[in-house]
Amino acid sequence: MTDDRDLLAQLQDPKTQRGAFEQIVRQYGEQLYWQIRRIVLTHDDANDVLQNTFLKAWNGLSNFHGDAQVSTWLSRIAINESLDFLRHNKNSGVSVDDVLPVANSLMADNYFDGTEVEALLQEAVASLPDVQRVVFQLHYFEEMKYSEMSKRLHTSEGALKASYHIAVKKISEFFKSHD
Repeated sequence: MTDDRDLLAQLQDPKTQRGAFEQIVRQYGEQLYWQIRRIVLTHDDANDVLQNTFLKAWNGLSNFHGDAQVSTWLSRIAINESLDFLRHNKNSGVSVDDVLPVANSLMADNYFDGTEVEALLQEAVASLPDVQRVVFQLHYFEEMKYSEMSKRLHTSEGALKASYHIAVKKISEFFKSHD
């Protein structure tokens, strides 16, 4: 793993920029994929969003001055791209009621190796509003602290805690209704 300071110096030098960015893709690609996958749910969509994330990062290199860690910067781009993807699909005219429930879709996905309960959890999470979904996924699945989430999402820790607790309540209600 390359140190952030070394990466930043290499990213600023046109001679080493491409190699440094390739290092970023290798170093953070899998972590970002799973962060995105938990938000958009399907493998193909996660790959598309990941590609968009790296394109946006490459195009935004001149604006990255190392004020945050490389992982924080990339994570913020990935979250924003994931939310943009969800908003775009929400406005595409396809209703959630028009497609299979998330649990059924996941169980049919060759890349999903979870149990039916895990698929139902993903369905419950998918039913949350976008911001609550992201906060829940970052805190529950990635065990991200509210302070780190606050940096990535540019919102207060109090608002994040409230969103998380509301999300947990909605997920509990979802499971009670599916007994």
